[in-house]
Amino acid sequence: FSRLARVLTGNTIALVLGGGGARGCSHIGVLKALEEAGVPVDLVGGTSIGSFIGALYAEERSASRTKQRAREWAKSMTSVLEPVLDLTYPVTSMFTGSAFNRSIHRVFQDKQIEDLWLPYFNVTTDITASAMRVHKDGSLWRYVRASMTLSGYLPPLCDPKDGHLLMDGGYINNLPADIARSMGAKTVIAIDVGSQDETDLSTYGDSLSGWWLLWKRLNPWADKIKVPDMAEIQSRLAYVSCVRQLEVVKSSSYCEYLRPPIDCFKTMDFGKFDQIYDVGYQYGKAVFGGWSRGDIIEKMLTDRRSADLNESRRADVLAFPSSGFTDLAEIVSRIEPPTSYVSDGCADGEESDCLTEYEEDAGPDCSRDEGGSPEGASPSTASEMEEEKSLLRHRRCLPLDPPGSAAEA
Repeated sequence: FSRLARVLTGNTIALVLGGGGARGCSHIGVLKALEEAGVPVDLVGGTSIGSFIGALYAEERSASRTKQRAREWAKSMTSVLEPVLDLTYPVTSMFTGSAFNRSIHRVFQDKQIEDLWLPYFNVTTDITASAMRVHKDGSLWRYVRASMTLSGYLPPLCDPKDGHLLMDGGYINNLPADIARSMGAKTVIAIDVGSQDETDLSTYGDSLSGWWLLWKRLNPWADKIKVPDMAEIQSRLAYVSCVRQLEVVKSSSYCEYLRPPIDCFKTMDFGKFDQIYDVGYQYGKAVFGGWSRGDIIEKMLTDRRSADLNESRRADVLAFPSSGFTDLAEIVSRIEPPTSYVSDGCADGEESDCLTEYEEDAGPDCSRDEGGSPEGASPSTASEMEEEKSLLRHRRCLPLDPPGSAAEA
């Protein structure tokens, strides 16, 4: 119920995992440290390898179980035979995608995103509509596979819903913290494991000879020239918009941006799973230890109160408790139960008047005198009767006796 309380009070904590190939194994280490620090997670999202790790965690809700299953999958990624057998004539991609599909399906089987314990989403790039796609329901393994589809290596995955071609979400939003925010998260813990492009490149003038570059690379005594090759240029172009979006996320007030020191690992270093995991775990312990000593975790669990809401709140309106964690039981206990209206002013002599009021409220057939006042009512009590009648109509009470009893009285 604690997660429900955070959702109802606008204090949802989201975990967003970025893409980066094998470097994403560090996500699990950070998750383990997050659990040990006692930071709850209410929403999980990710891109590429982050969508894979995030889906495992949303299903298991345990970093230990997530690590066990992810390690088994990473071991299958180090196989040499399966990729060789999956090679094809490279019209669209180098591989058919069948082997990779089987590896993802073995992990998630036929589960749907709706079957996960935690709310989950992932991001893909729709090259049919040239747009970003956010997946919150549907076939889990297919959308995870689509979010991990690198151009040139795997063919785009056809969306089973509309047939659009889906590619790696990292091309458009590699760290979708803004998506989690739009889904209602108060705080977003975003873990970035993307590659850092080399910025210290050589200046070579107005033209560049490939033969000259080859000579520079083969000659051990020549100065090394740092220029991107064709594949790197295409990769940088693909991630241009993603880099700009990442800078916006890093500077946002709602986002806790984390980046483990994993730059020494390559995209396909799945054989170094345990090393990458340990780097993430040690980094997470250091970061969350600092959070515990400070007030960051306390702020995450504190009820959100906007200034305009406090100004508009009247003294007679039920307010949430001022404690750090909202106790729903306390809120419910403070709600006054509804009470039925019973007039204390109906003495023996006034019983006929009270019953006549019920009769008037019940229907148009009740008898009145020429002045429009109920029969039997004295002028001195007319104003009191009007007030009581108005109160009765507001509370929509049923008559205590049958309408006919007023006439008999």
